[in-house]
Amino acid sequence: MDNKSKALSFLTLTSSGKVSKAFEGYVSIEFKHHNPYFEGSAEALQAAMKENIKQNPAKVVEVKRTIAEGDFVVTHSHVRQNLDALGAVVVHIFHFETDRIVELWDLGQQIPEKSLNENGMF
Repeated sequence: MDNKSKALSFLTLTSSGKVSKAFEGYVSIEFKHHNPYFEGSAEALQAAMKENIKQNPAKVVEVKRTIAEGDFVVTHSHVRQNLDALGAVVVHIFHFETDRIVELWDLGQQIPEKSLNENGMF
């Protein structure tokens, strides 16, 4: 399986509540997470993901585009806590080493009810 497929599988598993399986299958023991709202370890991110899925069991992650270059994979997704929510645009940047995720960045922007931009966010 290539890194692009691994990144997509990781997102699918985590958003469907299979957080432990995603981390066991794809994340390196040297993993670092770059989000200013959480401590940067795999354990902290796993705990936050498990809590989020508990609070939002109908969460939907729809990947719109994926870019893979070398050891990096970038996804551009529509993330909603439930089907009725406008949600957010989220960009995940995965860094792979020896076929496992060693670093992860996530950047998000809420989707406004009204936008001045006629092109939309996707």
